[in-house]
Amino acid sequence: MTTGRVVSVITAAVALGGVVLQLVVSPIWNVFAYFTIQSNLLLGVTALLLGHRSTPYKVLRLNGVLCIAVTGIVYHAVLAGTDDLSGWAAVANFLLHTLSPLLGVLGWVFFGPRGLTSWRIAGLSVIYPLAWLAFTLIRGAADGFYPYPFVNVTEHGYGQVLLNCLLVAVLFLALAAGATALDRRLRTTVER
Repeated sequence: MTTGRVVSVITAAVALGGVVLQLVVSPIWNVFAYFTIQSNLLLGVTALLLGHRSTPYKVLRLNGVLCIAVTGIVYHAVLAGTDDLSGWAAVANFLLHTLSPLLGVLGWVFFGPRGLTSWRIAGLSVIYPLAWLAFTLIRGAADGFYPYPFVNVTEHGYGQVLLNCLLVAVLFLALAAGATALDRRLRTTVER
């Protein structure tokens, strides 16, 4: 087994193990509404399925890497001070917000696979986070549950929430553009 494959298996184990642990320590009903959980599922599943070359796989693989990067960045920049966890909840939090993002992004940078990203794939990767946002806002309007403070319309109003989401969208698009450019650069370097 190659080093890249070993890193992928470890990444999948951390991401999916973190989700399972979170299901054990949290009420199940709301767990899957969190972008963090969905990002870890995307990363874990696509890390296990390396070798596929279909367009849907390419989009989901890029989503896994980008969404987990956004998860790590937003958690550590905005949300880390808002929780007070201990025991297994703290372990799940570390796996989902710190270790999984590090393994996912560094594994992709150092081991690829290369050539799965293009400007078209990057454009298509925006659909998933937009769908998550639409679902979150519709569900929140219906039952009052917002998984993160920065998307809580009841507290902040639609104007502030949409501005917050715009900032995250700019981060996502910058990461998508950066990943596409970096993938091309690394692919060229590997082919030399």
